[in-house]
Amino acid sequence: MIDTIQACDLVIFGAKGDLAQRKLLPALYKLEEYKKIHPDTRIIASGRADWTRKEYIKIAKTAIKKFLTQEINENIWNKFSARLYFLNVDIFKELCFIELKKILNQTKSIIIYYCAVPPSVFSTIFKRLGQINLNLFPARIIIEKPLGVCLKTCKAINDQISKYFLESQIFRIDHYLGKESILNLISLRFANSLFFNSWNNKIIDHVQITISEQVGIENRWNYFDKMGQTKDMVQNHLLQILTIIAMDPPKNISSTSIQNEKIKILRALKTINSENINIKTVRGQYTEGNIQGKKVSSYLEEKGANVKSQTETFVCIKVDLKNDQWFGVPFYLRTGKRLAEKYSEIVIVFKKMPINLFKNNNYNLSQNKLIIRLDPNENIQIDFLKKISGLNEIYQLKNEKIQSNLFTKTNSKKIDAYERLLLAAMKGDQSCFVCREETEEAWKWIDPIIEAWKNSKENTLKLYAAGTWGPQNADDIIMKDGRYWHKFH
Repeated sequence: MIDTIQACDLVIFGAKGDLAQRKLLPALYKLEEYKKIHPDTRIIASGRADWTRKEYIKIAKTAIKKFLTQEINENIWNKFSARLYFLNVDIFKELCFIELKKILNQTKSIIIYYCAVPPSVFSTIFKRLGQINLNLFPARIIIEKPLGVCLKTCKAINDQISKYFLESQIFRIDHYLGKESILNLISLRFANSLFFNSWNNKIIDHVQITISEQVGIENRWNYFDKMGQTKDMVQNHLLQILTIIAMDPPKNISSTSIQNEKIKILRALKTINSENINIKTVRGQYTEGNIQGKKVSSYLEEKGANVKSQTETFVCIKVDLKNDQWFGVPFYLRTGKRLAEKYSEIVIVFKKMPINLFKNNNYNLSQNKLIIRLDPNENIQIDFLKKISGLNEIYQLKNEKIQSNLFTKTNSKKIDAYERLLLAAMKGDQSCFVCREETEEAWKWIDPIIEAWKNSKENTLKLYAAGTWGPQNADDIIMKDGRYWHKFH
């Protein structure tokens, strides 16, 4: 990574919140450790609290100690804490933004605003910044998902922010795009002829994308029950992964070229609606069960729950594309909470060999697989067949694996997604962020699915015990095609 060449004033709206303390502060501390932050960059935390700067520095250190996976180095901390400031900001009061403007250095630093707040208050922040010209180029603004709850609300947010900021100033964050494994997927596809020439429906049989969570909703009932797993995970994370897997080669690796190709894939997704909802999708909700030997309650028993809720905590979708390259290649997506293991991976399954020269000793040849692990332990693995060595049958075959860890001894620093994305925003690089059209095209595809579930005469919500792999129907959706979910190891 390249050091930032210009100082920034990074303003964090919502500094008291979980995102700022769990993700942003540890990531910024790590960037300090890597010497990636300009010497004159400042971090200006804001929120409704009467903290002094000294008090906030103490609070920030406590948060970093809690969420960082290593001991704090005092020398690094001293440099980092010197950047920290705190300003009491009530976003509904114009006077607070006038005070903010007084301490920002708009002539020497690029101002970056990070909206670590609920989307319901985005428009207030946009408006306040615009009223006193804190929105002028080259200022940048980072907004978190979810960007709305449907196409209509997504467009409303995009329209609101576009009144005050140019598209080149807007950084819509999806932290999965900052993962090493996702970035490696692009280099794997477009830097290696081995995969470049075999990345199509002639060679690939199907694709599996799994994001499995062991956690429940973690005291986020009010948020999650309005969203559900489909809006919370599929609309952004899984569809972003799918577009990178399926997109055509971009003209170059600029943000515009990559985003243009991803948009084409989103537009190529075949519609799922009331006509095919029950054969293309499975939605579930967890009941009580056991995870790692501990009993966990059902979704309807979570704190603050509505016992009549029909919100899904699990979803599985069979996705088809209407383009020549991927015709006949299904993409199976699944994600859920309170599942048996915590992991995320992409499995590219290649077609069976057209002939079996080894059938005397190997009746069925297993299919080759390319497995890209996103979490935990990001790595890339190839499954292939090889001859068993020794004096047995001459061509008795077995499965073999080649694995490449993405963090080697020569590059042992594991970069967190937020570290990468914060640095990219400081550099003005939008290639790992999502553009307006991507967000809206994703909602155009998701909305008919949500609507079809609501209008279905069948009870589409299937129950599954916590600690399992979700409803049996999710296995059925892939098994009826003669395929199986890849087993987590």
